[in-house]
Amino acid sequence: MKKMKKIVYTIFWAVCFLQSCNTLDIENIYSYDADKVWNDEKLADAYLTNLYANVFGNWNPSADITSQQLNYIPFYPDMITTTNDNYKNWDYTTIRQINEAIEYTNSGSLSQDVKDKLIGQALVLRAYLYFGMVKYHGGVPYLTKAQDKDIDDLYVTRNSTKECFELIIKDLDDASKLLPESIAKTSSDYGRVDGCFVKALKAKILLYKASPQFNPKNPWNNSYWQEAFTANEDAYETLSEYGYALTDKYENIFLVEKGPEVVFAVINQYPNKMANWDYGVRPGSESRGNAWACPTWEFVKEFPMKDGKSYTDPTCKYKMTEEEFLNNYWKNRDPRFDESVVWNGSIYEVSGKKGHRQYTALGIAHELDDFGTNPKANVNSTNLNSYTGFFIRKASNLSLLQSQVQQYDIDYIVMRFTEVMINYAEAANETGKSSIALDILKQIRKRAGIEAGDDENYGIEAKTREEIREAILAERNIEFCFEGHRFWDLRRLRMLDRLDGTTKHGIESIAINSDGTDMPISEAKSRADKNELKEENFRYVIHQVPFSGVKVSSVPNTYYFFPISKNSIDRNNKLEQNVDWGGNFNPALE
Repeated sequence: MKKMKKIVYTIFWAVCFLQSCNTLDIENIYSYDADKVWNDEKLADAYLTNLYANVFGNWNPSADITSQQLNYIPFYPDMITTTNDNYKNWDYTTIRQINEAIEYTNSGSLSQDVKDKLIGQALVLRAYLYFGMVKYHGGVPYLTKAQDKDIDDLYVTRNSTKECFELIIKDLDDASKLLPESIAKTSSDYGRVDGCFVKALKAKILLYKASPQFNPKNPWNNSYWQEAFTANEDAYETLSEYGYALTDKYENIFLVEKGPEVVFAVINQYPNKMANWDYGVRPGSESRGNAWACPTWEFVKEFPMKDGKSYTDPTCKYKMTEEEFLNNYWKNRDPRFDESVVWNGSIYEVSGKKGHRQYTALGIAHELDDFGTNPKANVNSTNLNSYTGFFIRKASNLSLLQSQVQQYDIDYIVMRFTEVMINYAEAANETGKSSIALDILKQIRKRAGIEAGDDENYGIEAKTREEIREAILAERNIEFCFEGHRFWDLRRLRMLDRLDGTTKHGIESIAINSDGTDMPISEAKSRADKNELKEENFRYVIHQVPFSGVKVSSVPNTYYFFPISKNSIDRNNKLEQNVDWGGNFNPALE
């Protein structure tokens, strides 16, 4: 891209009021020739491309460490305060850039069709960004124009949460009038937002609006649930008409790009744009350092068996005692377990190694992969506070060699059709339409490969509204594992107390002979080097992770709305703090 004439302008964070003067290259959007950009379709489109990257993010291997799914203990006393930066979402720099895009596009000389396309996208980006802020903090100042320090009153107040939801939906409704309803996956515009994504996003936002998070006094019977149902039904039916559907194989949702389930994705393409997923999820010996996050024993136990029921359920076809399960946990599981988790002795054909088995046993596995305390190994693991004996398989591009692990460029899915379906199921259940909810759960489980059973219920025994609500939450837990949904689902439903006192564990694997005695380490190592040791050639020991014994402290009710940063309030005395954090602003809808 040609160098553009640089101009320097002052960017005011609309609420934080931090003056920041920057002189930057054309590739970013803090400094540019406005006359040139907003009268040139390609340059205006490049400006929006930068905004897409800021707004939608990318793959994050650690996305679910805030739940029971992955190791690490993220919540500790005073982890979130008004004075630190933890869990603050206050990006008025990007909001200003979006508002400038809308204003300058309107005043430029581009054709109306081009203007509509650009403004429609910008409105979606603004709505998405504000939704994130409201999800964190409740109502925020909803600025729809780039403020001028010499004209505008910069000391703005917070809009109510209700007003913010209304303005977000207005932005999405206005955008839907300007955007194509669907962008074909073969189109050069693929990777841009379209009307189908707008409907899916609107439906999700209205699900949040109706949720217990925003309606603590009337969580399940407030009037917003009907509004959420109408929007979610519309999204489901519209996207179905456009051919969106469940991908036949769960693993192909992520590894086969542009599949029928992808509603909107961030496009990654080597060498221009990559993500850190494989770099972060692979065992250390197959990456460029230790894995960033590992599945916990608690989460491994939560995957259903092949018949869709828990191994502890008396009616489960594959029922086991705790001891039996510990030594056979990989057998007869929901196929999504096989496609999401790597365990000791499992086939893991990483870096193109045919027949390769992954080991985690101390003294047998590579030092960057091991986990355990077996004294007979005559070596200490350095991974006891960070590993669990499991790794993430989901979405991993195993064809990449170790030297290529940072070249991961699988598209990051922001919204997939399964989420549209399960959001619809939730809204249906809360408005008395349980048959719709159950039918959707069965479709999702059928695609997963769970056995239908004689009753063709795919292991679902829920009948009441409350039971179906729990079944939906459990399905979200498995279907969207490691995608960053779990903590936010619990928070949206005001169920964070389920994380209280959480202790996380991993599994050590110790090689054994056929008679159950421990196999000499030298023999086990020799056999493992030839991929001869299978899961049944080990016994298993549970260890707390981190080994130091730290637990999750209680996750307080104040976390249902995070505080506004004290720095922001100090710069604007018209900003009120949330009620649970020393202020008078009620972030709920009541």
